[in-house]
Amino acid sequence: MLYVNSIRIGQNMIFKRYKIRTYEMGLLFRDGEFRGLVGEGKHWFFDPLGKVKIDVVSQRDPWLVHEKLDLIIKSGALVDRAVVLDLKDTERALVWIENRFSHVLPAGQYAYWTGQKQVRVEVIDIRPVRFEHDQFKVIVRSPQASRVLDVCSVQRDRVGVLFIDGRYVETLSPGEYAFWKGPADAKVVEIDLRETMVDVGGQEIMTADKVTLRLNAVVTYKIVDARKAVSQTDDVRQALYRDTQLVLRGVVGARELDVFLADKDAVAKEIEDNVRRRAGELGLEIASVGIRDVILPGDMKDLMNKVTEARKAAEANLIARREETAAIRSQANTAKLLAESPTLMRLRELEVLEKIASAGKLNIVLGDKGLADKVVNLL
Repeated sequence: MLYVNSIRIGQNMIFKRYKIRTYEMGLLFRDGEFRGLVGEGKHWFFDPLGKVKIDVVSQRDPWLVHEKLDLIIKSGALVDRAVVLDLKDTERALVWIENRFSHVLPAGQYAYWTGQKQVRVEVIDIRPVRFEHDQFKVIVRSPQASRVLDVCSVQRDRVGVLFIDGRYVETLSPGEYAFWKGPADAKVVEIDLRETMVDVGGQEIMTADKVTLRLNAVVTYKIVDARKAVSQTDDVRQALYRDTQLVLRGVVGARELDVFLADKDAVAKEIEDNVRRRAGELGLEIASVGIRDVILPGDMKDLMNKVTEARKAAEANLIARREETAAIRSQANTAKLLAESPTLMRLRELEVLEKIASAGKLNIVLGDKGLADKVVNLL
């Protein structure tokens, strides 16, 4: 608080008294010009024309802020009383007060009183653009850091591709980074390195025999070269999707429907080889490419079902004919064997009679003369 007393003679104030405490400092101005510092105590000034002015500031807040700071610094009055800074466009300053970080200063003139509190200032050259410091986290998280620093974070399982003024500089590992505003335009593009899937769905493709199919495919990939993934295309995922579409049309369109359906694994392998070559140019590594669904038109499905049904019926008929042929061949072989061996024939007849007898009561009806003798001989 400023205490000002005055002594009036007639209509004019001839003398003014100012009281300045131990933690304060007076800035003396006469007719708008800075004349010096006024220390603690009571001070009288002869000012009949009202041209004397003293701005009393507290040194408890070390930062000296004044509209005429340039005049005060130029006078040299702050030597040995304050830390004076004149930061160029390529310089910034880090300010510690009482060994605690306070703030970051942009270019300009500044002054900090040293009488009441310990002040330490570190001037930094910002032309390297990237900010690095042993107390990095404390500095970038201060309230005023955003005025002079662009702060970004690269998350786990990701990398950051750093460009300065549009030129690639380096690939950043996970962590927190800061770049000075002003000297250059720094941009960090964050890239996810984890495996990702791209669904290539609803692709209508005409085969070589003019049959339209609808295919759904899936591509699993991961980024292995972040710089290529950012530099070669504006959207690597969309580029992979588009290239897979073209490969599907080229591979499937060169085959007839029956060939395609008969060996889908070979088709998928050819698609994967083609996609893999293109993916390498984009900085990608292909884990797998698969055809998930093959959808035929409704009339084609009915036709295919009929063909399959006819094929299965023909196969069943062929199997039945083979079985009949085998049975007839077996019977012929048996008849030939029985004809050549009367004893075996008798044994066969006995087996038949035994089966008949075991099935129920056996009745023998004798008819013409001689039949009884044959039965007796048979038994």
